[in-house]
Amino acid sequence: MSAETQTCQFEAETARLLDLVIHSLYTEKEIFLRELISNASDALDRLRFESLTDSALVPAGQEYEIRLETGKSPRTLSIIDTGIGMSREDAVKNLGTIARSGTREAREKLQAAKSAEDAASLIGMFGVGLYSSFMVADRVVVVTRKAGEAAATRWESRGDGSYTISETERDTCGTTVTLYLRDADSDAGIEDFTESWQLTSIVKRHSDFISYPIVLVDPAKEEGGTPERRILNSMKPIWTRPRSEVTEEEYNEFYKHVTHDWNDALIHYAYKAEGVHEYQALVFVPSKASPDLYYSSPDTGIRLYARRVLVIEKCQDLLPSYLRFVRGVVDASDLPLNISRQRLQHDRHITQIRKWLTRKVLDSLESLRTGESTKYMQMWREFGRAIKEGVGTDFDHKDRLSSLLMFESTNSPSDLTSLKDYVSRMPEGQTEIIYLTGGSRSAVENSPHLEAIREKGYEVLFMLDPVDEYMLQFMPEFDGKHLKSAAKGALDLDKKDVDGKKEDPAKETEEQEEREHFSSLLSAVQGRLSDEVKEVRLSHRLVKSPACLVVDDYEMSPYMEKLLSQAKGDVPKRKRVMELNPKHPIVVGMRRRYEANAIDPIVDDSATVLFGMAQLAEGSELLDPVKFNEAMVRMTERSLGE
Repeated sequence: MSAETQTCQFEAETARLLDLVIHSLYTEKEIFLRELISNASDALDRLRFESLTDSALVPAGQEYEIRLETGKSPRTLSIIDTGIGMSREDAVKNLGTIARSGTREAREKLQAAKSAEDAASLIGMFGVGLYSSFMVADRVVVVTRKAGEAAATRWESRGDGSYTISETERDTCGTTVTLYLRDADSDAGIEDFTESWQLTSIVKRHSDFISYPIVLVDPAKEEGGTPERRILNSMKPIWTRPRSEVTEEEYNEFYKHVTHDWNDALIHYAYKAEGVHEYQALVFVPSKASPDLYYSSPDTGIRLYARRVLVIEKCQDLLPSYLRFVRGVVDASDLPLNISRQRLQHDRHITQIRKWLTRKVLDSLESLRTGESTKYMQMWREFGRAIKEGVGTDFDHKDRLSSLLMFESTNSPSDLTSLKDYVSRMPEGQTEIIYLTGGSRSAVENSPHLEAIREKGYEVLFMLDPVDEYMLQFMPEFDGKHLKSAAKGALDLDKKDVDGKKEDPAKETEEQEEREHFSSLLSAVQGRLSDEVKEVRLSHRLVKSPACLVVDDYEMSPYMEKLLSQAKGDVPKRKRVMELNPKHPIVVGMRRRYEANAIDPIVDDSATVLFGMAQLAEGSELLDPVKFNEAMVRMTERSLGE
């Protein structure tokens, strides 16, 4: 790229979003300073991190600080940092485009904001922090020099759809953002951001937790001909301060700083371990799941500090993957500052921190479940699917994770229930936790598999998340109660004696007689459907429906089969068991006609139709819709003819 001054146009989406930022936000204009200070802090963090492996990046005597300098004629405000800086290519890439992958979404969200306050809260959402400067400035100039390079770059724009970029000079690495402020007297919505009291107030409100000194250079106050330098922020890391000294607003500001989330955190927890090894942690549970939490490798992790110095910006080794939604910081006193990522994975201190932090987070979530159910349900609806993953991966905490699980059930059309609460409601005689998997509540709530269970008054859990099928493989029981699928294996809800026989002898005799009466019909139906089913038997789970399909206890459910088919393509269909209701008029009529004429074609067609009806009742597609349709036509013709 040429070193000459170039005039460039913003990308079309960037220009539209920039116009929206400038002209649609009428309040909270001071938010621009928070964003610029946050950017400067990130740049200092980055330089500090890079210097751990390349000490030559930082010259001797380098001070890590953020300076605010003002001017009265012209009216300017400069935000100066001694951070990592940018090259010319970085400036074009980072300043010439806003959130390359999210400008359209950002513009739509800003347009949909119901109030100016809502819109202002979205400023940091897609990396538009620098561009918020145009709310208060007619012109913005950025002078930056990348650490390790000699050349500096000047970027300038009036927010009119274009910018210029050229080569310049800067003594040290870092970035200076200079705002040529609008006249406060001509715009009632703009404060005078050259006033020291105004800048002090904003920094105290939004950036007091920044771990680098924010220095105000005040030319109105001189000492020996030198402008006064005054540090505006406390710089005391928020996680080291007593909770009684930190406000909720400060916690939320810190959360937004480390996550760049535009929402407040749902809840936060502070932990401290003392003894042979000392750790401190401040973690947050977001109020909303990130869009990529379940569909890709989310860019998440806990910030890892060693004696208050950042060593890993996003350390994914501090918590198991199922807690990847938890954000925050961990400060350890025993870690070396130059620890490498490869060494980190095998460091015994990290292993200990991971165990300690995982236990603490799970304890906090359990306390949230029992003490603040409303917040817990909000957390669960956002992150419950991630927690379910842990049942199959974290065997050390499987019991603890099981107590956190929540499911829909027949007990309530809207409220979720825990396994513990389900067990507490089990009536006398029920020995198993009964569940049914499916894609939605409507798909499973009216399933024929539940008829006898409902009649018995037993509650059924609905497992509606795709991850439930995976989770159930690792959770055969809870609190000594076996988990039983309503659509798997034989289901018999009658009480048994110690020998496994029914306590009601009359019921035992009745069922034995039914098996004898229907044995020949069952064999005949199985013969006619041998390509589709592996067994035909009488059902103990049906009351109103004539037939249903089930699989054996340890086979893949139809829903799991469907999920695999969607993910991998063609999955071989497995033969299942077809159960018939011996009391249903259709099945009784089939037996009567078969006994009268073993080659009655109506019996064949009835078997085909019942198999198709069983598929439709569970929400599956017909294996052979043509065969089903032809059998239905023939039966209808005979019925109308008779």
